[in-house]
Amino acid sequence: MDWDNYLRFVLALLFVLGLIGLLATLVRKYGIGMTNVSIRKGAERRLALVEVLPLDAKRRAVLLRRDDTEHLVILGPESQTVVETHIPPNALDAPSEFAEVLESTQSAQPEDPA
Repeated sequence: MDWDNYLRFVLALLFVLGLIGLLATLVRKYGIGMTNVSIRKGAERRLALVEVLPLDAKRRAVLLRRDDTEHLVILGPESQTVVETHIPPNALDAPSEFAEVLESTQSAQPEDPA
């Protein structure tokens, strides 16, 4: 192979990468394939992840805040379980209630043999 072939290969590669970049820019600008829902930024967001607590290798407890309400969810590889809803945020007795609910869910679910 001589240098003309290498140069042609490099230019073709740059051309294809440029087309990919142009396509990505157009998709971002015009939202092709995306819904028309605007994404809220900063303090306007309604949904927030408050805390994540790993329970074991496969499951974790997630505390989500939506508007002025918190929800406790147990996430696993094949399932998700809502443990408690309508928890008031920043409640003083929330950690003790959280621990009680967490202990009851751990004892209620069977252990995986694997």
